[in-house]
Amino acid sequence: MSRILIIEDEESIAELEKDYLELSGFEVEIETQGDVGLEKALGGEYDLFILDLMLPGIDGFDICRRIREDRDTPIIIVSAKKDDIDKIHGLGLGADDYITKPFSPSEMVARVKAHLARYERLVSSGLPKNDIVEIRGIKIDKTARRVWVNGEEKTFTNKEFDLLTFLAENPNRVFTKEELFRQIWNMDSVGDIATVTVHIKKIREKIEFNTAKPQYIETIWGVGYRFKI
Repeated sequence: MSRILIIEDEESIAELEKDYLELSGFEVEIETQGDVGLEKALGGEYDLFILDLMLPGIDGFDICRRIREDRDTPIIIVSAKKDDIDKIHGLGLGADDYITKPFSPSEMVARVKAHLARYERLVSSGLPKNDIVEIRGIKIDKTARRVWVNGEEKTFTNKEFDLLTFLAENPNRVFTKEELFRQIWNMDSVGDIATVTVHIKKIREKIEFNTAKPQYIETIWGVGYRFKI
């Protein structure tokens, strides 16, 4: 039985959605607080999310973004916001559908079934999932070449991304600057040691809370660098 989480602060609407979905054979939970709903969404096993935008605690746009960073589960936004800009924003953050209030409950159920069926086809098609590396708040999507630090996406150049990924995939191991240069730039490091130092500095500026006291990429004086876990 598919599990659905409704994050909606208008209890009458949430209960209406729940009733129609349960009549169609779904297991449904309701959460009226945005922050609690996000915690449940990220911590539980659900097959689809129905999400309002105007919520106490944290708004639906932020919830949609955080869910999509973590998983591919279908998200349907159901909102009183009817402007095209809101629809574009919600879909741009990764929502699969956008329904405006007032809505037809039977149409909502039909859309839920359609998105669940589509998701099942994608999962069963055997398409490989993205290769992800996660360490202490840093999430590196090797397939999409994207990086998030505590949920916030950061922009990296190609070499910065390659260097960060290499260190994160080999944690607690010390690498000399020469080794890192050969690994990432694929050439001898004679005269180019400073390139590694500059790239480490730029990476730290993006991932460290305090670059003077790095929590991730540690300098081993006289030797090189190490990614701590």
